[in-house]
Amino acid sequence: MNIHKSAEDYLEQILMLHEQKGYARSIDIATGLSVSKPSVSFAMKQLRENGYITMDKDNYISLTDKGMDIASAIYARHKALTTFLTRLGVDPVVAREDACKLEHDISGETFDAIRRYIEDGEENGEERIEKRE
Repeated sequence: MNIHKSAEDYLEQILMLHEQKGYARSIDIATGLSVSKPSVSFAMKQLRENGYITMDKDNYISLTDKGMDIASAIYARHKALTTFLTRLGVDPVVAREDACKLEHDISGETFDAIRRYIEDGEENGEERIEKRE
């Protein structure tokens, strides 16, 4: 499943909207990603043609199993990286923004190490990285 960063962003945004609102529409995607409606229309056409999404007669957008696999993986990376950066003492807003950048480019090996580090700290009932004040 090797797709472009922008497609990953769209799929992740659709998943996030479904979690937040129970549905995803093009206008909500445009707002969430700060892109134009024509950009979303083009992206949705591409994602639909490649089997990542479906659109119903009312233009509500859903992820296919193939799209959900990618969106879930990217969103899990985003959440884990945000947690990691926040525990390092990074402001939560900055941590979320930086996680968006890192989630696409970080290697699987590095991400797995970060995830294990976070999980080890949670299993021990402590944050392994102290926050800076």
